[in-house]
Amino acid sequence: MKKLEILTYPDERLKIPSSEVLDFGKELQEFIERLRLVMVNSPACVGIAAPQVNVHKRIILVDTSNSKHKENKLSHGFMVLINPKIKRFEGEIIVREGCLSVPDYTGNVKRHYWIEVEAMDPKGNLFVFDTEGFEAVVIQHEIDHLEGKLFIERVLSPKDLFKRKVYR
Repeated sequence: MKKLEILTYPDERLKIPSSEVLDFGKELQEFIERLRLVMVNSPACVGIAAPQVNVHKRIILVDTSNSKHKENKLSHGFMVLINPKIKRFEGEIIVREGCLSVPDYTGNVKRHYWIEVEAMDPKGNLFVFDTEGFEAVVIQHEIDHLEGKLFIERVLSPKDLFKRKVYR
């Protein structure tokens, strides 16, 4: 099985909006597992979206359970969110974000502190949950990928973009 390659900025394919997942069969399950392997084998990775590996479907994986981020007050553990939508939101938070697709930089971004999310699980079952703090930020970041947006487009100002430290 060929390893999935992470697209990196300024690759134009990162700007392509994703389409909804309609087929919840074996091919989707296999892709989710391949995407999970990329995520777990990427240092400090807490989320990944299908467009980052040039698959323009509305699929994100999130896991903030091992994050030491100070805003990580709530974590639902490992989640696969298919066709996710933010239904409601409240509050604001400014967080330093990084991204596998922007490996050389991090930046301060303003996000919603609390969100209610509607999504489907890998079998096509609809569910709704709410989250806050860092986990909410990660979900918003990954949903941006589904819209063809990167965090660097949301950085508060040029002085809020920083050279990334190297993870080992």
